[in-house]
Amino acid sequence: MSFKKIIRLLTLVLPHPVFSLLSFHATVQAYTIAQKKFPETASTNGVGNAFRHALWCCFIAMYCSKVSSPQKALKFCKRITDMHEELFPNKPLETKMDLHNNKFGMNYFKELLPGVHRQFFEKSFFIEGLEKKMKDAKVLKNLDDDFEGFLVYLDEK
Repeated sequence: MSFKKIIRLLTLVLPHPVFSLLSFHATVQAYTIAQKKFPETASTNGVGNAFRHALWCCFIAMYCSKVSSPQKALKFCKRITDMHEELFPNKPLETKMDLHNNKFGMNYFKELLPGVHRQFFEKSFFIEGLEKKMKDAKVLKNLDDDFEGFLVYLDEK
């Protein structure tokens, strides 16, 4: 990672040490769960990757909203996940997929928020719900594709 990228990362994480630690914990949790549920595709561009990115954002928002407002948690989640894509660039279609699934995860968190007090969120709420939503996931083939409201993945064939 270049010096410039390290500075950009530090300007985001240093002012928010608790959010940063919680986001790191969310990252490890989401990755571990996705690897167990989708061992073949969690680290590729398949359905497991879509699940992992959405779950990652749900977890960041969930953990951070336990110590702050959901609005601040979601704002930090967007900034940290967008920065991840910027610091570790992919091919354009892969980036579109990751950003789309990140947004999907944040929207799913917002969707569940009115029905559950933020202090009572559990990981299982998101895992089970996203597993169900994986059944309707769409294959992203072009940068112009728009699958708002659906998880997306790349066809690995």
